[in-house]
Amino acid sequence: MPLSSPKRPRQRVHVRRIEVEGYRREDGLLELEASLTDVKDVDYQIASGMRRAGDPVHAMRVRVAIDAAFNIVEAEACSDWVPYPGGCDTIGPAYGRLVGLNLVRGFRRTVGEMFADVRGCTHITELLYSLSTAAIQTYATFQRDNADHGEKPFQLDRCHALDTGSETVRRYYPKWHRKNAGD
Repeated sequence: MPLSSPKRPRQRVHVRRIEVEGYRREDGLLELEASLTDVKDVDYQIASGMRRAGDPVHAMRVRVAIDAAFNIVEAEACSDWVPYPGGCDTIGPAYGRLVGLNLVRGFRRTVGEMFADVRGCTHITELLYSLSTAAIQTYATFQRDNADHGEKPFQLDRCHALDTGSETVRRYYPKWHRKNAGD
């Protein structure tokens, strides 16, 4: 179901785009390349000068390589467009500390702690929060989502639709369906 129509006339003034692309490398690792871009539809005066409509205020990129267990084995970040040149664009190397983290075990919490406040860039850190689910989707490209490997599928009980008491699980993962307490 789509969103309802806007209730009042409006003019768009800002666009944030977050994009994550997943790759399989020839060495067997998966690589995620992510970007965050903020663009204004109007001229925008900031402390460092005028940013013309259509020119990015922020353009950040992150690349990580992960192994089959979702461990980050390579990481880099950069800032191509920033509001404070010579300041914002110097934090990229700090994100090398991502190496060794696991994307599906406490990643968001750990990243939030590691790069909070002045230890990181708010926008790069926010971009990182998209990597966990993008990694799972990239890995899923090579798996059948309801294949029976003898263990409960990873995705079950991790979202509303895949609650093991749901009709969705009864239909697509009958082996793992459980009756709700009220049933």
